[in-house]
Amino acid sequence: MTTSPTHNLPTHSRLIYGCMGLGGGWNNHPLQAADVSQAQAAVEAALDIGITLFDHANIYTLGKAEQCFGALFKQQPGLRQRMQLQTKCGIRFKDADGPKRYDLSAEHIIESVHASLQRLNTDYIDVLMLHRPDPLMEPDEINEAWRTLFAAGKVRQLGVSNMHAGQLRQLVTALETPLVANQLEMSLLKTDWLDADTCFNDAQGQPSLVWGDTLQYCESQGIALQAWGALGKGWYSGGAPQDAPPSVVATAQLVQQLAGAHGVSRESIVLAWLLKHPARIQPVIGTANPERIRACADAGRVALTRGQWYALYQSARGRELP
Repeated sequence: MTTSPTHNLPTHSRLIYGCMGLGGGWNNHPLQAADVSQAQAAVEAALDIGITLFDHANIYTLGKAEQCFGALFKQQPGLRQRMQLQTKCGIRFKDADGPKRYDLSAEHIIESVHASLQRLNTDYIDVLMLHRPDPLMEPDEINEAWRTLFAAGKVRQLGVSNMHAGQLRQLVTALETPLVANQLEMSLLKTDWLDADTCFNDAQGQPSLVWGDTLQYCESQGIALQAWGALGKGWYSGGAPQDAPPSVVATAQLVQQLAGAHGVSRESIVLAWLLKHPARIQPVIGTANPERIRACADAGRVALTRGQWYALYQSARGRELP
């Protein structure tokens, strides 16, 4: 089995487009032409700003997000070659066999990939992501599924989502190729991944202890860190609810001030904060609005000072560091 290089993901743009909002909603309605048109507009906006990695999951809008891309590839045969696709598997919803659960059995992984390929109307997936850690997972069994899919040319690289360092260490002992990515929730709205470091040995860091050395382990192993929820639900760029916490209101005001100072959009400031971290985090952009997608274009050119970065961090936390 040939070993794939680590971190072999797009380098000209660190932004990733997340497709969870495509497909017409989390319902049993069949895919509509309007849903495909919405996806086309989002894809064009993402490509326009240099994004070439598109993030799916087999469960997003109950499979319809993947179906949107399958329809687009049928309409535009050359589109597939302009992008890399990653999709996830491992989450199963309640059915006759049990409640909502995680399933990283070899059988389910292989079946999921075959179904995703059919919906996506493509022969291969660039990166397969294991969506959630399954307490019953057997690393050797996962490797056998990976070996089968890799040998058949159906999956080129393997990643994970929502796993901490201990789970990664357990998994890599059995894998014959390196993991290329770990997708985690990281944003100004969710800063416990930072608190685990800055507040280590302090009571403020207690809720974050599970993070341990996850970031450092990924950095040392060449596992790309992808941040889902990177825009913080849009709360810092004009979409905060009326009952938003004071820390959100204050941070949104600071983001607005910095956007004016740097001459960029608020979205670009929110993403620039993530991009400044030395772990080379790759933010996942989850909005389906083409205007908001394009508003992220300047994130890579914003040079936040250390003071500005910490001002955003402290404001988002709502309290001073220890």
